[in-house]
Amino acid sequence: MQREMTEAGHLLNDKGELVQSGYAKQLLLTYDRKAIKAQAWRIKEWDYYLVCNDDFGVALTIADNSYMALLSVSFLDFKRASYRTTSIMKPLTFGKLNLPSTSKEGDIVYEDKRIKMSFSHIKNGRKLCCHMKNFDGKTDFACDIDLVNVAKDSIVMAIPFKEDRQAFYYNQKINGMRAKGSVHYGQTKYQFQEKNSFATLDWGRGVWTYKNTWYWGSASGVVEGKTFGFNIGYGFGDTSLASENMLFYDGVAHKLEEVTFHIPQNNGIFDYLSPWRFTSSDGRFEMDFIPILDRKDYTSVIVISSDQHQVFGHFTGKAVLDDGTTIVLKDFLGFAERVENKW
Repeated sequence: MQREMTEAGHLLNDKGELVQSGYAKQLLLTYDRKAIKAQAWRIKEWDYYLVCNDDFGVALTIADNSYMALLSVSFLDFKRASYRTTSIMKPLTFGKLNLPSTSKEGDIVYEDKRIKMSFSHIKNGRKLCCHMKNFDGKTDFACDIDLVNVAKDSIVMAIPFKEDRQAFYYNQKINGMRAKGSVHYGQTKYQFQEKNSFATLDWGRGVWTYKNTWYWGSASGVVEGKTFGFNIGYGFGDTSLASENMLFYDGVAHKLEEVTFHIPQNNGIFDYLSPWRFTSSDGRFEMDFIPILDRKDYTSVIVISSDQHQVFGHFTGKAVLDDGTTIVLKDFLGFAERVENKW
């Protein structure tokens, strides 16, 4: 089943439960942190941007997970198959970062002695700015990036959790934004050019259960002169009413059913840098995936832990649009991840 939400309204009722569940192509429902009835420490809010071309990428996160805020910066070097991630944690924020209740408007600015990061709205786009001192213990990091040509269609999910009616995940992922701007890392300047650089936004608001494992994949680029991208994944609550699998071709969304991540294992342990496969229940997304690098991170503090593997690589295979048109991909840059959280 793929239940599409088409009517605007409130996200939560007076009991703090979802009014409606499913997927949409625009952000129709109104999120209000004050309408949440669950314990305050369970509220998770974040804005995550990934900007890439075939040579390098930058990931920026501002998250307020109530008991802890996270400011995270990653630089990805695909040619050298290397990366650097530095994260700053701030305890007991409980909404003090004032993340907007919608992705459509509202800016985020955070600054302390080590980092200044801002996500701002510009005409038909966003501006991402960051300066972090001692990014790798020796050198600073800075970026100033404009994201433009935001398509009308995106994938939006309002998803409950079976085990708790007051738990939910409200999420929008925007693919295919063009990126232009500069990155300074140490003595090197990197340049994003609009013709070959793309960005993805992961905008998330919700109340989460304690233990989850999710799978997420995304890619954006150009196929035969048209912008093409996709969002795939599962594990973000009860997706029985709708999956978050969607293709984007020239700014228009094409809904998929279920997509399965086939991650290789070696003696029962995930082998993230060996080739993966992706299959779909409707036969419309069939891909091989050759990894380049595994941006992995493990954090464990008392009863809280996060084991993250965001694997970047190249997709080769086919994707079928709603009208039956087959899009053929070869060495198409993107990522797929598996994340285990106790939070």
